[in-house]
Amino acid sequence: MKFGRRSFLLHSGAYSTAAIGLTPRPLTAKVGKANLTTVSDGYLALPGDFVFDPMPQQQLAPVLSEFGISRERLTPECNLALYQHEDNTVLFDTGSGPDFMPTAGTVLDSLDAAGLTPEEITHVVFTHAHPDHIWGLLDDFDDPLFSNATYLMGRAEWDYWWNPETVHTIGEARAAFAVGARRRMEVIEESVELFNDGQEILPGVLAVSTPGHTPGHMSFEIRNGSESAMVLGDAIGNHHVAFRRPDWVSGSDQDGDMAAVTRTRLFDRLLSEQTQIVGFHLPQGGMGRVERDVEGYVFVPGAP
Repeated sequence: MKFGRRSFLLHSGAYSTAAIGLTPRPLTAKVGKANLTTVSDGYLALPGDFVFDPMPQQQLAPVLSEFGISRERLTPECNLALYQHEDNTVLFDTGSGPDFMPTAGTVLDSLDAAGLTPEEITHVVFTHAHPDHIWGLLDDFDDPLFSNATYLMGRAEWDYWWNPETVHTIGEARAAFAVGARRRMEVIEESVELFNDGQEILPGVLAVSTPGHTPGHMSFEIRNGSESAMVLGDAIGNHHVAFRRPDWVSGSDQDGDMAAVTRTRLFDRLLSEQTQIVGFHLPQGGMGRVERDVEGYVFVPGAP
C-alpha cells in the first residue's frame, strides 16, 4: 500500500479529532550540568499500513493488543530534543512546520512555553530530512526560522537528499519528501556544516550513524561529566513493535532490512550502557530508558 503526502493529510484530517488530548507534557532531565528537554511538535496521524504492512500479520496482532495499538491508525507524538549547556542551546530537528499535517507543527508554542524564542536557538542539528524533521526549517517568508542558529547535518544524509536523482528513485509515495527537503536545504546550502559518523559536532555531542530509516540517519550521544543520553531521532520509531520485534521490517523505513539491523545493535548498546534516551516518536514526551523483559525490550518513559 502506498502513502504520499495527500494520503497522510487525508488520514490526519480523519483522525485529528480522535487524537485530541495526546499533547505530551514536556520532560527535563539533567545530563551532568546540562539540561536535556523534550519539546512537542504535536503528533502525526498515519494509516497503520504505513508501518505494519510488511510485518507478519498473525504475529503482529498480539503485539498490538498488548500495547492497545490500533491496526488501522497511529497517532505518534513528535518530540524534539533541546540541549542546553553553557552558551549552547541546541535543537535537534525543526519539526513539521505548517505544511505537512494539521496535527503537527507546534514547536514554536512549545518553545515559548519553555521560555525560549527561535532567535535563542544557537544550533539546529538534523537527525534526518523527512518532513516531520526538516519542514519546520523555514518561516512564512521562506527564511530560516531559527535565524541565529548554525545548522548541522550528516554528510551522507545531505548528499542523499541533495542528489537530483533522489526524487526519481525514492518512490512515488515519498517523492514530495525529496522535493520538500531539497527546497529547505537550498536555503541553508551556503551555511550548513556537514559532519561524519563518530565526529564530535559540538562539545559533548557525538554523531552516531544509525542508517536505514533514511540512508544517512544520525543519532547523537550526549555526554556531560559522567552522565550520558542518546537522541535517537527515528532510529527506534515507536514503543511497541520496534521494541518487541526490532528485527521486523517496518514500512516507515526507507531501507527496512538495514533499519532492523541498526535497531538491534542500538538496543544492545542502550541496554548495556543504561543510557537515557529521547525518541522523536516515543510516547509521554519521548524521554525514558530501555529495559528488557521476557517478551523483549520495553520502553520505560520518564526523566530520571
